[in-house]
Amino acid sequence: MKNIGLSLILLWGASGPMHAAVAGDAPPATTDTPAAYVGAQQCAGCHLEQTASWRGSHHDLAMQPADEQTVLGDFNDAEFEYFGTVSRLYKKDGRFFVKTDGPDGVVTDYPVDYVFGVDPLQQYLIAFPDGRYQALSVAWDARPEEQGGQRWFHLYPDEHIRHGDELHWTGVNQNWNYMCADCHSTNLEKNYDAAARSYRTTWSDIDVSCEACHGPGSEHVEWARQAEQAGEKYPRSDMGLTVRFVERSGISWPIDERTGNAARSAPIETRVELDICGRCHARREALTSEYRPGDPLLDHFRISLLRQDLYHADGQINDEVYVYGSFLQSRMYAAGVTCSDCHDPHSLKLRAQGNGVCMQCHLAAKFASRQHHYHDPNAPGGQCVSCHMPDKHYMVVDPRRDHSFRIPRPDVSLAVGTPNACNQCHGDRSAQWAADKLVEWYGQRDQQQAAAAFDAANRLRIDAEAQLLKLIKQQNSAGILRGTALSLLGNTVTPRSLPTIRRAAGDKDPLVRMGAAYTLGVLPPPLRAQIGTPLLSDPLRAIRTEAARQLAGLPADALPPSTHDAFKSALAEYVRVQQFNADRPESLVNLANLAWQQRDIQEAERLYKQALETAPYYVPAHVNLADLYRALGDETRAYATLANGLTRNPRRAALHHALGLAQIRQGERQAGIASLKRAYELAPEAPRYAYVYAVALHSQGRTDEALGLMRKTHEKFESDRDILLMLVSIYRERGDHVRMRQYADTLLRLEPNNRSLRALMQGPSN
Repeated sequence: MKNIGLSLILLWGASGPMHAAVAGDAPPATTDTPAAYVGAQQCAGCHLEQTASWRGSHHDLAMQPADEQTVLGDFNDAEFEYFGTVSRLYKKDGRFFVKTDGPDGVVTDYPVDYVFGVDPLQQYLIAFPDGRYQALSVAWDARPEEQGGQRWFHLYPDEHIRHGDELHWTGVNQNWNYMCADCHSTNLEKNYDAAARSYRTTWSDIDVSCEACHGPGSEHVEWARQAEQAGEKYPRSDMGLTVRFVERSGISWPIDERTGNAARSAPIETRVELDICGRCHARREALTSEYRPGDPLLDHFRISLLRQDLYHADGQINDEVYVYGSFLQSRMYAAGVTCSDCHDPHSLKLRAQGNGVCMQCHLAAKFASRQHHYHDPNAPGGQCVSCHMPDKHYMVVDPRRDHSFRIPRPDVSLAVGTPNACNQCHGDRSAQWAADKLVEWYGQRDQQQAAAAFDAANRLRIDAEAQLLKLIKQQNSAGILRGTALSLLGNTVTPRSLPTIRRAAGDKDPLVRMGAAYTLGVLPPPLRAQIGTPLLSDPLRAIRTEAARQLAGLPADALPPSTHDAFKSALAEYVRVQQFNADRPESLVNLANLAWQQRDIQEAERLYKQALETAPYYVPAHVNLADLYRALGDETRAYATLANGLTRNPRRAALHHALGLAQIRQGERQAGIASLKRAYELAPEAPRYAYVYAVALHSQGRTDEALGLMRKTHEKFESDRDILLMLVSIYRERGDHVRMRQYADTLLRLEPNNRSLRALMQGPSN
């Protein structure tokens, strides 16, 4: 069995369809029993080379029991102070302990059960009686001492994270079972019991082992046994593998001497490998517990698009996004490069050191030279990654490189305020200096369409819709860029967008269809039903469940009868997704919103309250529950719900805004205006808060203040329709037709077919 495994099976470097038969071979054997996980030890017996390479890798050491061999931190009665709280880290009776503030703020002794990660930091997991494991925010800096390591540090050193905060180590955002577990262990089953509010989380291997990528191996083990008995007369051409990686099989990258760049020798589909890596190296939300390697990623996970809170306007990494979304933007991805072209999939090491990994496909004589990069080849500026993969630190000490492989664009920094690799190194110089240097060296670059479009959308500029539509129509642009552009249309959509949204709903790229699904909510009900119903039957769960969510609020007769079954099926899937994630307040609020839409008020109230019990900080639960009480005519409970939310979240603008409206409804006008003002002050980037505050000022006769606020907000968000309408209305009331027409003209650029607006403009001149 060992000889067969070593001589014939190279699991990585080949892939392709699951159980694909080779012409002339017997078809795969079928079984009613799905393949089972057998554990890394079973694999190691045959795959000695791959196992030896994997041992000691970050995957192998992703999670381990806490013992003398695995714990890197100083538990020799060490102390660490954080905003007055002193944590003590010590050993007792052969176990490791931390004495620190718990969920109620009381300093308590907790045993450490597992270590989490190994380099450049290590965290420690604490067990709770309800099956939770929580990741301690006091972590060990595993770097060498000369690099500043070998010390305890806090993951949020500049913020005082208290008990009850979402980021406190006992809070939901530090919960291992939901946040971390399925990417640090193999065959993980979360097993959350919503009724008992407890976990029974299990795994087959504690770390990221063979079957995390190759899938359950029982049928492969059986194939090997039968093959040995048959004397090399193999009973199955697929070798019993759940998934085979063929992305690199028979592929070469010959370099064109003229351009200095390589091209893939054959256009083999690379989705399998990228989806398997992306499952953990993407910012995403799990939808099911049913994922098996080889499954389409979007059937089990919702991938984050290039949201403003996660990425800069040009697509560069900002928040912690884990590589996948960046790589999908890159020319490398478009050219057919896969993760394993650069990284050994077992050791996870680069396939070559320094610039060598890039020179696999880029001619060294052209690109690894001063003539190309204008820097000392032996200095950091001479390294490809310094310019094309700038890094950003996460978790204080963990530098991660942007995998979009972009050309440095200080000119884009000047235009939209994004960072650039040049000024990351040359911090004492301006972006203008860097931009001038690049023009001197390389000439003028074309405008970066995505950066211009996303910035226009984020700032609600008048040209945002046109910019986004231009990007969406560029079929050669990355799907994640086009999908993001579609999702941003929701801020500025007009009838001009409808043909593009309609086409996007049938696009071959799933992220484009996902973007179209996100846009449905801003469409009028008839159009929402017309464009959204085909997405209910999308082959990917992430898309059809989003379509169901967007269509759920429509009247019962809005959908064609022929689509009712598809809608019911997709909506049932959506509910199952939320129930799977019922340990999160977001999912509980989603279920509550759906119950409210279906007129099940009692269930909606129960779920909103459960969300607040799960995460008292969660603002949408406070706001939505208050809205529910208001809809029922119970202003007293609505008011109390918002006031309670503010005691826990005094700096959340949404709560001040909602409370201000409630106070005004109860006749507390001055208190309400003060609350609306506070919401605006806390979130000046939200034009809605500015608009409502201005309306309140105007209603109190403070029209000059309202106009000043509206003009200021219009300068930042020039396509906000409510603000434009208010400016038109006030100036019309004042008889200032010149300024009224100025803002009305702007509004007509957005809504050229708005007859009421045209009539309004004609009125004063008659």
